Amino acid sequence: MVSTGELRARVRGRIWQAFAQAGVTAPALPKEGLEALVDELTDAILIEVDAALEGTKAPAPAEASTDDDEERTLWEGRPFLSLVEHYTVTTERLRIVRGLFGRDREDIELVRVQDIDHTQTLGERLISLGDVTVRSADPSHPQAMLRNVRDPEEVHEILRRAVMEARKRSNFAFREQM
Repeated sequence: MVSTGELRARVRGRIWQAFAQAGVTAPALPKEGLEALVDELTDAILIEVDAALEGTKAPAPAEASTDDDEERTLWEGRPFLSLVEHYTVTTERLRIVRGLFGRDREDIELVRVQDIDHTQTLGERLISLGDVTVRSADPSHPQAMLRNVRDPEEVHEILRRAVMEARKRSNFAFREQM
């Protein structure tokens, strides 16, 4: 799978290649201005492609009721420019589904989540992307990463609140050992 940084570099290279093939010259623009223009075009193209890919996702089923005991979807997302991975946070679990033709589904119960972190590089901050890492007491998958999600701070907060609510509903008390 191609990383976001690698994809950005490829698109940027294609833009420069298109300028060269078309014989485009911009004598009025300084080199720094042209670099900034290409960077902005690259980001705009990637954001539009991601939005178009978002439109290909099947719509989530409508919720029939808002009963407190029923599992509800709190957030859904996917990595930037990905068709093969999808994330869902519900009132009960974090679900990660991978695969385009075959499917691999990983569920992490929220009451088992021990820690949530998020990270962003400078480039990711500019286009509001980042990674959210979830550590849990799940023996099969002790750590899961939601890669290149939009607004990682918001996703982090949604997850944190969902974990706290799930613990409260389950009368789960957490004690740290000193």
